Amino acid sequence: MTASPSNDEEWAERWNKLFDILSVEPRREIINSLLDVPQERRLSLPEAAESPNQSMNSESLAIHLRHHHLPKLAEEGYVRWDSERFCVQRGPNFAEPAFIVENVFESMDEIPEPLIDNCRIIQKKINDDAN
Repeated sequence: MTASPSNDEEWAERWNKLFDILSVEPRREIINSLLDVPQERRLSLPEAAESPNQSMNSESLAIHLRHHHLPKLAEEGYVRWDSERFCVQRGPNFAEPAFIVENVFESMDEIPEPLIDNCRIIQKKINDDAN
């Protein structure tokens, strides 16, 4: 059974959007932070988006989250965010980015060394797993 061209385009566009979302560290950190909590739990921002790899202060990060990162995540249904309380929780399509992030962490022993060298997140995960 072959898919129609429009279905192929929709499929490709869905994957492109997913990888675009995951191409920026604060968005990956939000997904990663939400992996560790129950589905209904909300996480405070900007803390849930902070990374040891980035040098942005909390105020600047909060501005970027409000005006760029959170709208993109919410538009795809990956998260729900409350702008008044400035918190985030899993959205209806959270399983899509969660699948990618979880599989990266599950495959850490196969990640090429140059991708690990300066990534404090992966190095921390390796150290935590070793202990």
